[in-house]
Amino acid sequence: MAPELAQLALPVHLRDDATLENFLFSESLGPLLPMLEQQTGLDGEPSIFLYGPPGSGRSHLLQGACHALSSGDALYLPMDQLSAMAPDQVLDGVEVLSRVCLDNVHAIAGDPDWETALFHFVNRARERGCRLLLSADAAPRQLNIALPDLASRLSWGVVFQLPAPTDPDKLAILRFRAARRGLQLEDEAARYILSRAPRAMSALMDLLEQLDRDSMALQRTLTVPFIKARLGW
Repeated sequence: MAPELAQLALPVHLRDDATLENFLFSESLGPLLPMLEQQTGLDGEPSIFLYGPPGSGRSHLLQGACHALSSGDALYLPMDQLSAMAPDQVLDGVEVLSRVCLDNVHAIAGDPDWETALFHFVNRARERGCRLLLSADAAPRQLNIALPDLASRLSWGVVFQLPAPTDPDKLAILRFRAARRGLQLEDEAARYILSRAPRAMSALMDLLEQLDRDSMALQRTLTVPFIKARLGW
């Protein structure tokens, strides 16, 4: 089957931890969760476009939406990693799936071959009932898309902005993800990490994974002295 062959051939892997259950939905993002959960249902949105800066959770949500379909009836396509490939190698036939998640669409903006191929794919997906979940670093009308019809197609459905996480958001996410790992991370320790760690959310999550491994290996809790010793701070 064409989608299965595409999934085997493409150098794309979902992160095990990038699930919807592992994403902390703030109050402002609350309406997004049911929208994603219900998208592949009969009354689901045909297309959802998420945009926001790095660290806003775009890739996590798209991968989580693929994980949510346990049947494997979904495909995650990060355009920034696949833009060097021929469009037909990536997009041909995948509209038979229930959901296709196109991440970092801005990476193919301005490429005439990719823009044309994506335009036709969106049309095929619409006709076949394939739900689309897309993301970029800007809203559809603000991308440097040269093909007007594609810019129009990308705005067809719901467009949802993901804000950059503030420091309080990062603190809440850090403690939430620690709890999901079964770790007790007190507020003082979480603030200590946040005050010294790199600002990127991906770096924060990498540090949490390291601390998880170390605390398990040494059978220690995540106190400030333990964190300081393990991270060399």
